[in-house]
Amino acid sequence: MRGTWEVGVRRSFTFLLRPTEKQGASLAACLEDHRQLYNAALEHRRTAYREAGVTVRYGDQSAELKDIRADDPAGQGRWSFSSQQATLRRLDKAFRAFFTRVREGRTPGFPRFKGRGWFDTVTWPKDGDGCRWDSQPEHPTVTFVRLQGIGHVRVHQHRPVRGRVKTISVKREGTRWYVILSCDDVLAETLPATGAVVGVDMGVASLVTTSDGDPLANPRHLKASAGRLARPSGLWPERSGGPGGGVRRWRG
Repeated sequence: MRGTWEVGVRRSFTFLLRPTEKQGASLAACLEDHRQLYNAALEHRRTAYREAGVTVRYGDQSAELKDIRADDPAGQGRWSFSSQQATLRRLDKAFRAFFTRVREGRTPGFPRFKGRGWFDTVTWPKDGDGCRWDSQPEHPTVTFVRLQGIGHVRVHQHRPVRGRVKTISVKREGTRWYVILSCDDVLAETLPATGAVVGVDMGVASLVTTSDGDPLANPRHLKASAGRLARPSGLWPERSGGPGGGVRRWRG
């Protein structure tokens, strides 16, 4: 008996990237520039409110991106405008969550500056705007993703992508880079009922044991990934001044 299909599910697909040495350096620079943009926008909001009682919103800061990019063509100007807007929306989301907690009487937790190692993802909100999944479809065996300012990066695609690619994110984990696709209109398969029932018991020696007496070993993902996630000393040195070395101060 074949399963039936339903429409309207969103799913994410994560694949390992295989960047060249040059592309790896560009990915690190892209991540660092977006981190600096996030921190500069946060400082702008803090300063404007502290010194003038002015509340700065996403629309105000997004409107200044054009000037920021023009003042720093070798730095902020080389990346996707849309990805930078996504970073500003990320900060705006943090502020909206902060004010929600204040209204509800919970511990507020004011948005914090992002240090190195605490900002690991850049998002392109629309496939085709500063990024392109499967950017070289004519290649017979390899999949690529194109990222503005970085180029066509090879992807280790170990399974097919379903649905329509909506957003593309790049994430750094330790020394590795991953691409994350958020896809709409993914067909969700409803498997046929089997009538079988099984109970599971969570354990320590084994992850679970079923009512049939079959143990499932603990995969110990953290231990297995410890070496890969460890950051080698000095891998991401501080950037010096000059072109691309920082973000222009926001106007108050």
